[in-house]
Amino acid sequence: MSYFELKDGMKLYYEDTGSGDPVILMHGWTSSHNIFVKPAEKLSEKARCIIYDHRGHGGSKAATGDNVTMETLASDLNELITGLSLSNVTLVGWSMGAGVAMTYIKAYGCGALRQVVLCDMTPKQINEDGWKLGLNQGKYTREDMERDQKGNVPFIKLYHDFAANAMPKLKMIPEFLVRPHLEQIIGKCDEGVLRSLAHSMKEQDNRDFVDSLTVPLTYFYAVPGSLFSPELEKWYKESVKVPFKAGAIRNSTHLMIEEHPDEFAAKLSTLL
Repeated sequence: MSYFELKDGMKLYYEDTGSGDPVILMHGWTSSHNIFVKPAEKLSEKARCIIYDHRGHGGSKAATGDNVTMETLASDLNELITGLSLSNVTLVGWSMGAGVAMTYIKAYGCGALRQVVLCDMTPKQINEDGWKLGLNQGKYTREDMERDQKGNVPFIKLYHDFAANAMPKLKMIPEFLVRPHLEQIIGKCDEGVLRSLAHSMKEQDNRDFVDSLTVPLTYFYAVPGSLFSPELEKWYKESVKVPFKAGAIRNSTHLMIEEHPDEFAAKLSTLL
């Protein structure tokens, strides 16, 4: 077990395997590095793979702090890159991890990066003012966000709704049967950090991250999808000014990496 100590004294759990140019793989909200363990095993044959847990998640559950935001996680990533003296990095982010990548690029640029790979994530979650490529296939509004952020909504209820949209088959299972599994997942995280990050993600508008992007971008997306529309691929393609590639992982939901780890690793391997 390895821990990277941040400047504020918090420690992030990370695993570092393989050799060659580094690949950093960042997980999503309520997830952990475990989602990348299988892909990293294959990728470490040709690259140095670094997987880690964000603050308040998994092995980094004890790493909290006041008002943890997406900017906090981007700063943590910057400290990790500089602290491990990394360069020529392939930066891979799935879900919230992709949001961290966008936030990092806006704040710190692409000087340490070789390329960026975003996986099934929108640059703006709230659907408003003509933007229809946000959360829940374009249906999640600012009014929905304000409702969810009211203090009287139990966190397990918010998480169940999120999970059911990420993996629609959960909607066919009675909530009382799903609840113990969901409680186990969020029990591995700090609830305060999860709430703060959920709010931060929904307040962000990262569509302008493309202005700071100076390295190639690849977008992997789920088909038919769940949380986000496959139409996001067209937005990224039309918006970036750098070389762009895209890859669809078919018969998958937002949990496409967990559902198809070998296919994900194979697609990513072709970029290394």
